[in-house]
Amino acid sequence: MRKSLCLLTLLALCHAALFAQRPDKRLEALLHPLVDTFHGVAGIYVKNLKTGREVAINADTVFPTASIIKVPILVGIFDKIAQGAYTYEQPLVYRDSAAKKGSGLMQFFKDSSATDLRTCISLMITNSDNTTAVWCERLAGGGVAINAWLDAHGFKNTRLNNRTPGREANRQLYGWGQTTPREMARLVTMIRNGEAINPDVSQNMYRIMTHIFYDDYALSAIPPYVQAASKQGMVDDSRSEVVLVNAPHGDYVFYVATKNNKDQRWEKDNEAWRLTRQVSALLWSYFEPHSPYTALPHL
Repeated sequence: MRKSLCLLTLLALCHAALFAQRPDKRLEALLHPLVDTFHGVAGIYVKNLKTGREVAINADTVFPTASIIKVPILVGIFDKIAQGAYTYEQPLVYRDSAAKKGSGLMQFFKDSSATDLRTCISLMITNSDNTTAVWCERLAGGGVAINAWLDAHGFKNTRLNNRTPGREANRQLYGWGQTTPREMARLVTMIRNGEAINPDVSQNMYRIMTHIFYDDYALSAIPPYVQAASKQGMVDDSRSEVVLVNAPHGDYVFYVATKNNKDQRWEKDNEAWRLTRQVSALLWSYFEPHSPYTALPHL
């Protein structure tokens, strides 16, 4: 009897594994034209977390992350919190010598301003704050510690490059960080499923990722009353986004990555941003055909 139960369990697991790897050919046929006409290199990974069906177009190609590397940094700093190195409300003091240009608010804080780790983590993700991201990166042990966590959990291409010994050549190619559409989608899915560090920490990270300021790209094509966790990354020649949608009929995750972009304008109709909106809108209508949604015109 026990052997029979074990056999049935094994067969069920094998069936689930095979089912999870089934490609969604119909969805792939809809997405391919968007990728094939892009002026640059584009990659898409989509997975319906309820059915396990997926689409992988250049999904194992390495792309720059830009600010999406802040998701591994998020995991790295929460790993330290879980180990007891810091508390979530750890008091901190901001020094203006730590200011980093680009996105974010903390660079405008006054020197010697009192803050805390929770504020830094929130700003890093919700506002894609560069100053707090580098601060959290350092507190997490830098690229060496963060990359060690990624490697230990099976991520072979997702790495932090900046300020990381031995990663100089990769930094020249990809900038602050690198990943593949499949791997970053998997990391966000781990957070969603309570598998990153521990369930309580994962829930905290996921909640933060559902409060994104930059909602005029992929998120603009999803109804505002539907929760979605996301992170965006943007530099001149590379614009990418990872999104996990808590859709009514089952969660789905997707990553749209671009590099070597011909259109490097910082205008609302940038080709990469149009691609991201088109993919997001297509996925919503595909997975939720009975809940049509038309995005508002961009202000």
